[in-house]
Amino acid sequence: MLKNMEGQRVPDVTFKTRKGADWVDVTTADLFAGKTVVVFSLPGAFTPTCSSQHVPRYDELAPTFKANGVDEIVCVSVNDAFVMNEWQIDQCADNITFLPDGTGEFTKGMGMLVNKDNLGFGMRSWRYSMLVKDGVVEKMFIEPEVDGDPFDVSDADTMLAHINPAAQPPLDVTVFSRDGCGYCVNAKKMLDEAGIDFVELKLNQDFPHATLRAVSGKDTVPQIFINGEHIGGSEALEAWLNASEAA
Repeated sequence: MLKNMEGQRVPDVTFKTRKGADWVDVTTADLFAGKTVVVFSLPGAFTPTCSSQHVPRYDELAPTFKANGVDEIVCVSVNDAFVMNEWQIDQCADNITFLPDGTGEFTKGMGMLVNKDNLGFGMRSWRYSMLVKDGVVEKMFIEPEVDGDPFDVSDADTMLAHINPAAQPPLDVTVFSRDGCGYCVNAKKMLDEAGIDFVELKLNQDFPHATLRAVSGKDTVPQIFINGEHIGGSEALEAWLNASEAA
């Protein structure tokens, strides 16, 4: 039975981190004293669920967490500092602190150290997340103890909903565009003026025409998608923004 640490202090541990060419000790007090911190822990760097879902969503929602009183988001794994640093670079996750628990001391103190010899991993962390205030665990979301690698409750959206059920996560917006397209420039300007972040994919650089037709059914750019919905071109985007403002 995995241990729930709600109401208890996090383990007193010194983490061996790497900054440039230097070893830097980071203590539990450095991380948690006087701060509100969200921690999520996972089985290993560069592993599928951790890389494709767990880390990216926490990184995406970091500004929303900050707006709701969270000072820092920390990712813990039983990996060494070199691996964790390279994984952070690979993930482009600049909004998260990657913390190497190479010896598993912190994870063991949390009651989350499990044997994954069947995968050749050795001792690793069970997947969980927690909200820590001034070093005390206020809330833990521990994945169910079932076979495999469950990922049902330790995700970023579940934690955000716990902190503030009314919090609005950012929109997922993608703009398919091309260089030299005036309509594309206008669409991006409208999104910027509305304070909406977006990902831009450029024709013949990031995707071919076949991809544009496959996802939108159109041959022209821009094509804008918001939260999985195909909005259309710049005029359709303007209408969507006006409707959203009026709602």
